Amino acid sequence: MDMKKVIISLAPVEAGTPVDADALAEDVAKSAELGAAMCHLHCRRPDGSLTPDISYMSECFDKILAKTDVVVQASTGGVSDLTIEERCFPLDYKPTESASLNGGTTNLGEAVYINSFDDIRYCAQQVYDRGIIPEIEVFDIGMIHNIMTTTTEVPYRDPILFNLVFGHKGGMQPTIESLAAFRSFVPAGTKWGVTHFGRDNWNFLAAAIAMGASIVRIGFEDSHHLSPQENAQYNYQLVEKLAALIRAMDFETATPDEAREIMGIRR
Repeated sequence: MDMKKVIISLAPVEAGTPVDADALAEDVAKSAELGAAMCHLHCRRPDGSLTPDISYMSECFDKILAKTDVVVQASTGGVSDLTIEERCFPLDYKPTESASLNGGTTNLGEAVYINSFDDIRYCAQQVYDRGIIPEIEVFDIGMIHNIMTTTTEVPYRDPILFNLVFGHKGGMQPTIESLAAFRSFVPAGTKWGVTHFGRDNWNFLAAAIAMGASIVRIGFEDSHHLSPQENAQYNYQLVEKLAALIRAMDFETATPDEAREIMGIRR
């Protein structure tokens, strides 16, 4: 029997921290060698701040792609004063294969993260017009309903892929009970994965893998935690530990091309 493949998605840049494109490319390439299949980047300036100017994000991805064939995932999110049109500028980076699509408005820390139905419809139309596959970020159960409602208005493509996000102040918290409840509302025929923001353990990700997650996100955007005594210095250390966890559960890490097949990405 073929072993199940789990996609490791790497979100390697902590919000608000400076970004060195060369060092980032080295870290992502080493992460890919150890099992990461996808790289998720926001559109940032070198100082780490969000911007509608895609030039530095493009430079970062260009340097990554010179070293490894990871799936390119551009973010259309992040708390900022950018309009939804500006947030979708990263979709114009030609190698983009996947993009985040945010499923609704939530309290994100002390900020209000606004994603109206008009925003959802606009972003969905932009990704599909470009042949990009969305990973739909949902911060509470009601956002799944938001997305399934908009599928009657925008032609979503199968498989619809949800990223269940846990750990942000104001959102679902990373307990096994919350995971089971959230997972139970994922519609049949769709795929799902998890993000654990502020992660300080590995139990929650292990539970998600055991419950059938197709994608597990790791990286400095969410947490540096490597063990109770240590924070990782490089993203590849987190990927190495997650890959070992996946294999210990008798699953396999997906290669970039296997990830594309699972996600329905057509090259």
